[in-house]
Amino acid sequence: MAGFRALAEQVRNPRLVATQRRTALRKCLERFAPYGHRATWHHLCTRAGIATEDREPDPARLVAALEELEEARAVWLGYEQEFAARRRREKHDGIRQPSALDDWHRRTWGGCDIVPCEAPHRHPAAPLPAVLRSMIRAMEAGTPRADCPVCETRRFVWRTDLERFPMAGPVCQECGIVAPLSVLTRETLAQARQSSRERRLFVAA
Repeated sequence: MAGFRALAEQVRNPRLVATQRRTALRKCLERFAPYGHRATWHHLCTRAGIATEDREPDPARLVAALEELEEARAVWLGYEQEFAARRRREKHDGIRQPSALDDWHRRTWGGCDIVPCEAPHRHPAAPLPAVLRSMIRAMEAGTPRADCPVCETRRFVWRTDLERFPMAGPVCQECGIVAPLSVLTRETLAQARQSSRERRLFVAA
């Protein structure tokens, strides 16, 4: 099975037809998809100006999408290296108790669903590298906040019917991410649940 770098070379290979290069880019998302496979694909296509169902897109646009994905992957690999070094230092110092950051890292190991989104078409508009940097900073800060770690909006709704992991959680009403529970204050989580109840009552009425 080809790795990310080998697949990236196929995306750039001018000897391959556009359909093959598109397939290689899709397979890259099996190795690294920060929003999940479908949402990351939709994001990259939107940013690069590719129709999601276009089987023969402009190769230059495919490369542009790949470059954004590669930059985001470099951000994530850098974080994973720093995380591993920190854990080694902590274990050396006798610190064994896992933190919220450790729990988040275990769930996002491998680079998939780092920033899960409400739906494939609902994701942040900002470049992937910027979104990952914002989320990493928020998690490493270790201080719960009242706003979204990606877009800084304060409007959340608690969803219990999400299509993939996590199946429930606080969804930012601006950018569509499902925020990690540990990054938000108790008050913000309570308000998200209250907003969800009010929405159900409105729909029922």
